Formats: sequence, structure tokens, C-alpha cells
Amino acid sequence: MLSFGRTRAQPRSNRSMSLGGMDYSDPKRKNNAVGKILLAATLTAVCIIMLKQCPSFNSPSPFSLREDGVIHVLVTGGAGYIGSHAALRLLKDGYRVTIVDNLSRGNLGAVKVLQELFPEPGRLQYIYADLGEPKAVNSIFSQNAFDAVMHFAAVAYVGESTMYPLKYYHNITSNTLVVLESMAANDVKTLIYSSTCATYGEPEKMPITEDTPQVPINPYGKAKKMAEDIILDFSKNSDMAIMILRYFNVIGSDPDGRLGEAPRPELREHGRISGACFDAARGIIAGLKVTGTDYKTHDGTCIRDYIDVTDLVDAHVKALEKAMPGKVGIYNVGTGMGRSVKEFVQACKKATGVDIKVDYLPRRPGDYAEVFSDPSKINRELNWTAKYTDLQKSLKVAWRWQKSHQKGYESPLLMAS
Repeated sequence: MLSFGRTRAQPRSNRSMSLGGMDYSDPKRKNNAVGKILLAATLTAVCIIMLKQCPSFNSPSPFSLREDGVIHVLVTGGAGYIGSHAALRLLKDGYRVTIVDNLSRGNLGAVKVLQELFPEPGRLQYIYADLGEPKAVNSIFSQNAFDAVMHFAAVAYVGESTMYPLKYYHNITSNTLVVLESMAANDVKTLIYSSTCATYGEPEKMPITEDTPQVPINPYGKAKKMAEDIILDFSKNSDMAIMILRYFNVIGSDPDGRLGEAPRPELREHGRISGACFDAARGIIAGLKVTGTDYKTHDGTCIRDYIDVTDLVDAHVKALEKAMPGKVGIYNVGTGMGRSVKEFVQACKKATGVDIKVDYLPRRPGDYAEVFSDPSKINRELNWTAKYTDLQKSLKVAWRWQKSHQKGYESPLLMAS
């Protein structure tokens, strides 16, 4: 029987044939290669045609378009405590929202809650990005049609700022400059800037008005004031609408229990007093540490103006609504009532129903004795007034969320109120 196949003993033919010292390509193999190239080109063309026929291929993202009656707000730090509450309020009010957060302090769980509440296309998008990377930030601005920016993203612990000042100047001051430059380059006309009463330092007179001299005494306050100065200098030759909100000590959480405060465990020692109270009530820490009992106040502890996060977010929305091109508005956001740390602790004990152990320690670097606001300007010009001023009630709402989220956003539990 004749065999036309190649046996194992037969060597494979070379890719070319040699005649008289010259190489000539095998025409069959050349034809095969050309055929494969033509096949690949044909399949690519077919795929492109099919993709173009798909409605979503030619349709740009709704976030890249401006629509009549739709205001698109970029919320930086929107996965954080205050930023997530602001995003929730904006979404409830019909705004289109983009959250940008690198999750260094924020919680992806908060974003997921918002996505579940507002799953409709074109309502909410989340972008993971670091505001310290100018190219990435400018790319986000160029690919999205923002009408306004609410700039919350910042590290925000006084004690930590004294330990890592350069981190605070970079994160707050430098990153604000990056945001402002991208806004200017992409013609975004409205900025609502999240500032702080820490820019005032320790004023000689109370209450604090917007005209109180700004003499910050810690890197956090200094970094925020520097950012304010950059914004104000820029505004002198710009038609951007700018609102700067200097708010006081934030407490509380969403009254409907959807969002709350869930700081990183490693940051607890630097965090808000409300978080420390709740940790003590839950037994996460042995007790509450109160730093400073020798201040010149009625009970020796610091006096602060505690503002509920729901009221704070309302002030931001009113500022957005009232922002005017070429104008700068600066407002204190507080209740106008000062409460001592000891009074706060008593309110927390009643809200949680736990007799929290309290340890009194020496002063913490960078703290100041007494700070509370005069909110008359924001009352008058933005028609804003704090409504959630019962300290115990605000803490009780926040405590309810804490009890039902014992591991933050990782493990929500169903609990009766």
C-alpha cells in the first residue's frame, strides 16, 4: 500500500527551499499565512459592525452629557462619613452624582448602599481615584460633564495632623489645588468647599463670626486655611460661583438608618468623640478618654458646637442652590450653642443606656478651649437653620446605626429601633 503521509522517520520540510544557494519561500505556506490574515481582518470587521449596531456602543455615558433640568455634582470623598450623607441627599433631591474617593478613609459599603437605593442609569457613578494624581483627576473632569463640585475629600483629625503635618498639607491643600485647576480647565462653574472652624484657631471672643480672624493652631486648620486662600485668590479673576462652609463638630447619622460613621479601626484614637463614646459603650475600648480638664471653661473641659450631619448636608445643598457666578459666600455652619465635653459624655451615656467609664487625661496637642458659632449670616442669607439640635437625640440616632452595624458596613444586622 502506498503511503502519502509523512512518517515519523521523515524530517519535517523546511519553511523554504534552497536552490543554488538561494532561499525561496514555500508558496503553499505563504498562501496559508495570507489566508489567516484575511480571516482575522474579516472577523475584526464583522465584530466592529456588530458592536456599532449595539445601542450602547454609540450611546455616550449620560454622565458625559449635560441635560436640561439635570444638575451633575461631583462629590469628592463621597464614600466618607459626611460625603456619603451629602450624596444621599443630592440623589434624593434629583441630582446626578459622581463620587470620587480613594477609600483611604471612606467605605465602599456606603457607596454600595447608595447604588442599591438609586440603581437607575445615569443617577450615580463611583470612580476610584486619588486627588493627588493630577492626570487622573483631569481625565475624570474631561470625561464627565460636571456642573458643580462638592469638595469633601480630606484627612480631618486634629491630633493626627500634629503627628503627620506634611500628610495634611498634601492631602488638603495640594489636592484642593488639583481639583481647582481641573475645574478651571474643564469649565466647571460651581464649587462648594468643605472647610472647618479649625481655621479660626482659638479666638478671644465667642461666638465665632465669619469675620473672626483666622489664626489656626494645628496643621489641619492651617492646611484648610491655605486651601481657602488659594480658592479666594483664584476667585478674584474668575466667574466661578464659590461657597466656603466652615463647620463645627459633626455628629449623628441618617435618620432612616441607611448610612452612618464607620472610621478605620486604626484611626479610632484620633477620631470624633462620638465614635469614641460608641466604642466605649460597645466594649470595643475599655473606656472613654477625655483629654484636657484644665481649660478655662465652666467644667474644665473643651466646649464645642455639635452640628448634626443631616443639618450640615442641608446647608451644603442650600449653598449649591444659592451659589452665584463670580461671587464668593463664606458661612459658619453650626448651632450657635456650645456644649462641654463632659456634657457630651452625659448625653452619650443617656443615648446608649451605658454607664461609660471615663478616663481624664492631659491636654491633646493642637486642641483649643472653646469654639462655637454665630450662625446668623447663614440663617439670613441662605435661609438655613439647624433643626437637629437635641444632642441626645442625634446621638441616639447614630447609636442605633452603630448597634446594627457592629463591623461598620461589612455586616449590617436587622435590629428594632
